[in-house]
Amino acid sequence: METVLAILCGILMAASVYLMLSRNLVKFLFGLMLNTSAANLLVFNSGGLTRGNPPFIAADGTPAYANMANSVPQALILTAIVISFALLACALVMAYRAYQDLGTVDTDCMRIAEPVAEHEGPPCRKGKVIA
Repeated sequence: METVLAILCGILMAASVYLMLSRNLVKFLFGLMLNTSAANLLVFNSGGLTRGNPPFIAADGTPAYANMANSVPQALILTAIVISFALLACALVMAYRAYQDLGTVDTDCMRIAEPVAEHEGPPCRKGKVIA
């Protein structure tokens, strides 16, 4: 099972890098979301998988270390989920605001601070690339 999760983690990471290399800002944000999910899966998989064994100590006070689930990766993942949700919400708000101001989600056309003479990318007009 750990091998399958490791392969899934690699596939998610590859898909996130592919999406993050896109010029479209929305695809970049989906890639960022996939990247955080792949990182969480990697941390979860590195902690080891134990089915049906909660991280509790027995009633007599002797912990069974071999059969006990590790709770540290689970706590780290819960924290990472909250942080990644906050990061995604902030990035979505900034992307929406950039779309409102510039009228495009193409990152090559978001060059409002650069001089016009140095613009070497495709000419853009109101969200569309002019061919």
